[in-house]
Amino acid sequence: MDEQQNHIIRIEQDGKTLILIGTAHVSKHSAEQVKAVIEAEKPDAVCVELDEQRYRSIRDGNRWRDMDIFKVIKEKKTTLLLMNLAISSFQKRIAKQFNIEAGQEMIQAIESAEEHGAKLVLADRHIQVTFARVWGSVGFKGKMLLLSQVLAGIFSNETITEEELEKMKNQDSIDSILSEFTTYFPRLKKPLIDERDQYLAEKIKKAPGEKIVAVLGAAHVPGIRKELGNTHDLKQLTKVPKKSNWPKYVGWLIPLAIIAMMVMTFMMNTDVGIQQMKSWLLWNGTFSAIGVAVAFGHPLAILVAFITAPMTSLSPLIGVGILAGLVQAYFHKPQVADFEQLNEDVYTVKGFWRNKVTRILLIVLFASLGSLLGTVIAGTDIVRLFISNL
Repeated sequence: MDEQQNHIIRIEQDGKTLILIGTAHVSKHSAEQVKAVIEAEKPDAVCVELDEQRYRSIRDGNRWRDMDIFKVIKEKKTTLLLMNLAISSFQKRIAKQFNIEAGQEMIQAIESAEEHGAKLVLADRHIQVTFARVWGSVGFKGKMLLLSQVLAGIFSNETITEEELEKMKNQDSIDSILSEFTTYFPRLKKPLIDERDQYLAEKIKKAPGEKIVAVLGAAHVPGIRKELGNTHDLKQLTKVPKKSNWPKYVGWLIPLAIIAMMVMTFMMNTDVGIQQMKSWLLWNGTFSAIGVAVAFGHPLAILVAFITAPMTSLSPLIGVGILAGLVQAYFHKPQVADFEQLNEDVYTVKGFWRNKVTRILLIVLFASLGSLLGTVIAGTDIVRLFISNL
């Protein structure tokens, strides 16, 4: 048995009262509604759509101080961090438009739970698990498309009215948004939406007490409402997919094929072989160096990108982005102030380029993308020259 009113769904199930509040993540009204519901209902537990990492982010404004940028680069987590910051940038931009805090409804839920002595339940799956499952569900083209869409959010100056924001809590609008979302990224709906609906539903059902209030993003409410009647294995939903071996094989086969074609061309025609080598060195080095320059990298980081890109593109063991990023971090090591300013700097394009932390992330990304573009162009030229000399 359940009833719905004002984006609040009340469900009686297995001797428990479950109250789901559908919110917009940057809405003043949502935060006010959360406070009013918890005050009126006095629940035994309050579930929030947060994991431990995002909860600490909300509670600890200085969380970035402990980040080791060298470790982030070496562990190849720059793309993950950059995506996280880009998404944060979009939310913060909308929040600033309405002069409120991003995630204010979650902050309110935490404060109200503490005020009324309710058990706080972090009900969402760890964000790194979700990203890993999202990343593993798309191919190379999908990764590039997803990354480009996320990064496009950095440059967007889009503004919306608060009325439009509130309309997002309408179920039909949500279905429409998800439909458009899955048109571009059909494989992402399962790990990003469906699996999290299942995870959240199971955590809500297992929350202690007889009356549970759950504060959720509106897009998840229809799915969670459906999944509450099913049983889900949380361990299965938190498994990080094993990486496929074929990218490793391809990562070695393509460079070996390139080297083999250049060696064979040298044996057939030395002049053409030299032309192939020049093409490989110039295209790889130039585009990678341009990528670092676009991110305003240190001159030595640009030079390192130019020199090492032709070599690193022939080895899957280390990328040019890592080397350029480490050089940049060495000469322009981020200070405490840079980490403290991240929350503000990710709000603007200028801030992304000015902050030493995000500039390093951009250098790693752009150097890698530049080398990839150079590899495609030079590789095509090498194949053409090889075939013409057979």
